[in-house]
Amino acid sequence: MIGIAIDGPSGAGKSTIAKALAARFGFIYVDAGALYRTVGLFMCRAGISTEDTEGFIKNLDKIKVEFRYAAGEQRMYLCGEDVTGEIRTPLISKYASVVSAVPKVRAFLLEMQKNIAKTNNVIMDGRDIGTVILPQAQVKIFLTASAEARAARRVAQLAEKGEIVSYEEIFASICERDARDSGRDVAPLKAADDAVLLDTSAMTLEEAIAAAEKIVKEKLEME
Repeated sequence: MIGIAIDGPSGAGKSTIAKALAARFGFIYVDAGALYRTVGLFMCRAGISTEDTEGFIKNLDKIKVEFRYAAGEQRMYLCGEDVTGEIRTPLISKYASVVSAVPKVRAFLLEMQKNIAKTNNVIMDGRDIGTVILPQAQVKIFLTASAEARAARRVAQLAEKGEIVSYEEIFASICERDARDSGRDVAPLKAADDAVLLDTSAMTLEEAIAAAEKIVKEKLEME
């Protein structure tokens, strides 16, 4: 099986680029971050504070997280409910970052991710795919962009959905998450030693996809 790992900070465009590559190469796309967002949504709904690590651990046995694919799109289910749309809010982003720093939460989701890669050609994106989840991946890309560029993109994405948020608020949230994800003790955000760095700050989406596709083809020695 072939594994492609795309890591990077929040808002770097990992999911969009990974989906495009999965479609072009016929691989299964796995959004690892969506797993943590789904767990975070459960904790948020349960009224558990982002500071309550013990509360996270005590409630893990109540959670059932599932991947399902519909028309080539990954859908996330929490205890049988499709929550794909609900896990994409700034609040749940914060919960996802916090729960992902808890070792028992990571262990809870680890086997699910590894099992998918054992039986499928996958493109998986997250923050520790190349370092922890798929260290054997044939292709590893560390996708990044400046915090300013990522904040501007996020504001534009939310505006398209009719959600008006301030650039300053989103920028502050991104910087906070970067610090939290990079500084955590368990599986911190960092590039694998053999990852190819791709900075998309000055690229259009089409240019970023083309650059990532070129890296994949070169690594897999494809025409």
